[in-house]
Amino acid sequence: MTPKPLERYYSILSGKEKARYLLCPSLGEKIKAAKRILEKCIFCERRCGVNRIKGEMGYCRVLEARISSEFIHLGEESHLVPSHTIFFSGCTFRCVYCQNYDISYYPERGIYFRPEQLVEKINNRNARNVNWVGGDPTPNLAYILGVLGCLGKNIPQVWNSNMYLSEESLNLLDGVIDVYLTDFKYGNDGCAERLSDVKGYMRIIKRNHLIANKQCEMIIRHLVLPNHLECCTKPILDWIKENLDNVYVNVMGQYRPEYRVMEYADINRRLHYGELEEAVSYAENLGLDLI
Repeated sequence: MTPKPLERYYSILSGKEKARYLLCPSLGEKIKAAKRILEKCIFCERRCGVNRIKGEMGYCRVLEARISSEFIHLGEESHLVPSHTIFFSGCTFRCVYCQNYDISYYPERGIYFRPEQLVEKINNRNARNVNWVGGDPTPNLAYILGVLGCLGKNIPQVWNSNMYLSEESLNLLDGVIDVYLTDFKYGNDGCAERLSDVKGYMRIIKRNHLIANKQCEMIIRHLVLPNHLECCTKPILDWIKENLDNVYVNVMGQYRPEYRVMEYADINRRLHYGELEEAVSYAENLGLDLI
């Protein structure tokens, strides 16, 4: 199945249009607002309310933005590569199968770059976009906006996230981000709480996908978990079909047992080929645009 191109992907990601942050008249105000949020942090929906400027730690334990790695990634979706991926340490989730647990669980790891230093690195890369990822980029929203405030280069911005951010954060990203590269993990709250220590997952993730879908282009990733076709994969795909327009979906079969999965009998093995085949067929039968 050859996916049809979305209306603006190729023009934006090839640099034929201005990156949205360059056209955002309120970027300066967004930077100021994000810095204020650091004093009572509500960037994600855990809404810890801690004063990170004074060194108080919330659930993610992120204080200053630390970058574990930054490089040209050739393994992302075809629309995005080559992508300048900037991996932050720390995350708002605690996934028991996290493949990046060495950075997600340890926000103190990595290096802090002054915004001007990171701008220099971005300018020296020959990439199609800047891909903010982690861990998760959400705790670092103020820093990211600060980088964009002094970047000045026509390069699209990709928000690569678990999408557990607050509405306030989504408002700050509106008019700044060109592509949402989202992670839709679970089809129910029970699996989300048990496997990622997240409450109210479905309400928040559905709300955020609906909001983001109105802001700009979107690619939705869904990692198929062993034994979770009926409880997670199929409900997610059904919801996307019924509620979102003009999006790509990446049904991913890269799951591998990592970190603490041996404590969880339902996911303590690799995905069977038949499970992935069933997931992809289900998405195709719904008429979703797969990538």
